[in-house]
Amino acid sequence: MNIAILGYGYWGPNLARNFFNLNNNCKLKLIVDHNPQRLELARKQYPNIAVALNIDDAINSTDIDCIVIALPISLHYPIAKEALLKGKNVLVEKPMTQSVEQAEELIELAIKKNTVLMVDHTFLYTGSIRKIKELIDSDELGEIQYFDSVRINLGIFQYDSNVIWDLASHDISILEYLFNESPEKIQTIAISHTKNKIENMAYLSLFYKTNKFAHINVSWSSPVKVRRIIIGCSKKMILFDDIEPTEKIKVYDTGYSIKSIDDKSKVLIDYRTSDIFIPKIDNTEALKLMCEDFINAVNNNKKPISDYSLGLKVIKTLESAEKSIVKY
Repeated sequence: MNIAILGYGYWGPNLARNFFNLNNNCKLKLIVDHNPQRLELARKQYPNIAVALNIDDAINSTDIDCIVIALPISLHYPIAKEALLKGKNVLVEKPMTQSVEQAEELIELAIKKNTVLMVDHTFLYTGSIRKIKELIDSDELGEIQYFDSVRINLGIFQYDSNVIWDLASHDISILEYLFNESPEKIQTIAISHTKNKIENMAYLSLFYKTNKFAHINVSWSSPVKVRRIIIGCSKKMILFDDIEPTEKIKVYDTGYSIKSIDDKSKVLIDYRTSDIFIPKIDNTEALKLMCEDFINAVNNNKKPISDYSLGLKVIKTLESAEKSIVKY
């Protein structure tokens, strides 16, 4: 199975490294980028891999079986559509498309052509998120009550998407994976500090039928980088700090229970504070596992973790979040 990577900017080199090192009956055959300097870098790193300036060289090639798209979001839909029409398997960087309509069209096309369409939601393959999923599914934590995320840094201001589509897509994919439920209602506050009016800070509140609640804070305008999630459950609570080098997950045997309610103004609560548990996390590179999942889906016709159904759910939530924006 021969693979072409489209885009050798920020994320493309990471994808190239992982596909190049895989031994799953696949071969990195071609790297495409419109920038000659980036292609020269690719040549130095992979002297035996072909390079090209034109995307059509990959899509029209009968030697290429899989197209990996690591390009700006505005190019995801037209290029993925062209690749699927040619019968190629497609792995596209998150988020899948810029609209629900585009995503649904790609899914329909992938089904018609009997090809794999997968989205690179890399966080779902991290040891930390997989461990949290394991703890939730084992009922060790109890019933999920809330999800509170902060994902901020002095980031790259995108020209074709706002901070919600760029950063909040990570947390929304994690929510879909952990909750196995989509929000019923979304409220968003966002603001732009640039002339192009693309929002660079946002606060999302997501409400669920099962009384779960999620809050997501994303920003390209922070002096510090923070990647922190707190998940509150009825039995225990979790702190996930992705910046922490070793102890990324801490499970707090902490909680509360309502003892009695005398009237509207008096609520008696019992608090419980006990040990902190730091579980062992698998340190296998998440992107490696994601690439393996894609290859496995193509070779064995198996549903990947980050399949197009999850990708569509993420797009639906992102679209709803953007429509609900209150600007100040």
